[in-house]
Amino acid sequence: MTASLSNHNVMKPKHFLQFKDLELSEFEYLFQRSKLLKARHVKRDLYQPLRSRTLAMIFEKNSTRTRVSFEAGMNQLGGSALFLNSRDTQLGRGEPIEDVAQVISRMVDIVMIRTFEQEIIERFAAHSKVPVINGLTDEYHPCQILADIFTYIEHRGSIRGKTVAWIGDSNNVCNTWMQAAKILDFNLHVSTPPGYEVEPERGESFESMHLECFEDPHEAARGADLVTTDVWTSMGYEDEAEERIQDFADFRVDREMMALAKPDALFMHCLPVHRGQEVEAEVIDGPQSVVWDEAENRLHTQKALIEYLLLGKINK
Repeated sequence: MTASLSNHNVMKPKHFLQFKDLELSEFEYLFQRSKLLKARHVKRDLYQPLRSRTLAMIFEKNSTRTRVSFEAGMNQLGGSALFLNSRDTQLGRGEPIEDVAQVISRMVDIVMIRTFEQEIIERFAAHSKVPVINGLTDEYHPCQILADIFTYIEHRGSIRGKTVAWIGDSNNVCNTWMQAAKILDFNLHVSTPPGYEVEPERGESFESMHLECFEDPHEAARGADLVTTDVWTSMGYEDEAEERIQDFADFRVDREMMALAKPDALFMHCLPVHRGQEVEAEVIDGPQSVVWDEAENRLHTQKALIEYLLLGKINK
């Protein structure tokens, strides 16, 4: 009798759809692994554990940094990356997401999706035979915060017990910082204009030791170890751009605000940036800014993430 494969014996893949999908010990491993992979990259050590592996990159929303970092990272690990844009997939607007997931995950080893609603990626992952990574949704941006926290660790050591000040819109990046604060045990100060506050359902489970909201952005920045922000108009909200410029006028991160943070505080921005809007040019181009390290570290942390999701923890 010919042996047949049974789906019941196949382990479910591990996904990274929200920051809270991983535990503290896993993040500690990923930060250590990112440091090692970055050092190897700098020395040009050839390390290709993912030869013959393929990453499918599905882009419903375009991005320079996300595509380059995932594609270059997979290449450096010895694998290949396949780019699919919205015309190639039409997730949720043609073939059912569940069907797309079943087909694609039988042909590749891992999938990264950058799309709109979180529900899209959750449904895809539920029917995928391989790991799925959230490259950005309207609700969360876990790969960005993975890189941001690694960048902080590089420059200042452990983020545990520190204070991060988020100034601006309570968007997908802010939502992910909230999850990270709870897992990695640091305090998050959030200051948004009226009408752009943290959604109650996202903030209700947080203790004050992990999340504090401020009406005055200067008070949020006071004593912070890290001040971070994002564009005032995220992708998909372009129709509100003029209104948002007025609403956010008092929430620009400038030298006065940075002076209220700790003397050695860092500044971060996930890019692209509008100098003179969400941040003063003198801040993002100044000595406290680590935005270029932050951008580069998307490459190294995502390499560590891909390696972990496919191979588990390794010690070489």
